[in-house]
Amino acid sequence: MDRPPVWVMRQAGRYLPEYRAVREKAGDFLTMCHTPEIAADVTLQPIRRFGLDAAIVFSDILTPLAPMGVDLTFSPAPQISNPVRAPEDLDRLEIPDPWKGTEYLSETLERVRSELDDDTALIGFCGAPWTLASYLVEGVTSKAFTQVKSFAHHHPECFDRLLDTLADSMAAYLRTQVESGAQAVQIFDSWFGALSLEDARRWALRPARRLLEATNDLGVPRIYFANGGGHLLEELAGMPYEVMGLDWRVDLQRAGKILPHHALQGNLDPGVLMGPDDEIRRRTMAMLEKAPRRGYIANLGHGITPDVPVRAMEVFVGTVQGYRYE
Repeated sequence: MDRPPVWVMRQAGRYLPEYRAVREKAGDFLTMCHTPEIAADVTLQPIRRFGLDAAIVFSDILTPLAPMGVDLTFSPAPQISNPVRAPEDLDRLEIPDPWKGTEYLSETLERVRSELDDDTALIGFCGAPWTLASYLVEGVTSKAFTQVKSFAHHHPECFDRLLDTLADSMAAYLRTQVESGAQAVQIFDSWFGALSLEDARRWALRPARRLLEATNDLGVPRIYFANGGGHLLEELAGMPYEVMGLDWRVDLQRAGKILPHHALQGNLDPGVLMGPDDEIRRRTMAMLEKAPRRGYIANLGHGITPDVPVRAMEVFVGTVQGYRYE
């Protein structure tokens, strides 16, 4: 390909009118995830509209927690009614062996793969251990992360065990996705940036490495998206993944120098898509000019937001698709 491939995190979502129409009929988010026919259709919506180079399966990072004994609902934000708040709460978390409980996602992947052409990749995903642990302890989306940090500081060995359990379970979960047709997988460490250097090393990088080492034999590219992880790029360079997903706070040229042996993905600020067309084109071109000539995937630096105009997505994707390496 004489241009970078392009896809967008949360590309199947509320900014699309066809998604909103399906959501209205389905009634709730989990019904959409658990119904392969619906989830496959939603996964394919942005491919049909924009001609993107990859489809990421429609799901949520929290759905694989349910087979482990977690009571999860969305109303509309995720809520866990039985959070992990004490060491004894860990005893009720179990990893299905062999992995089961997400057969709906396996069927969705198979449906999507059968609909895609050979030039369009299919991406599976999971949450990273630290990010999943933050939801498990907090019970909801958090901004301060006080409860999870309190748990980790007061019960460090128990928290390490929780992280290891999540790493092992997500390794099994990703394996089922690859077996069902995923040609790449992304690991979302969405709350990496909430951690200091010392804590990130123990609570994010260590369990993420465990997860990555357990998936070394999958035979597909693994993208590690450490949102807010620019303060640890040098240590991220030593992790066993193939692609580094970068948020918009990281300079692409600096990342390329620190991570010469990894492909890079990202990293346009999603907020740019709220601007005028000319500014979207200018900022997208500036990103492309800074990116490595090879081993680069154009993307946003985080998920697309629900209020982004479809027109803005068309401008962003069209700018990448019209770009050519010299």
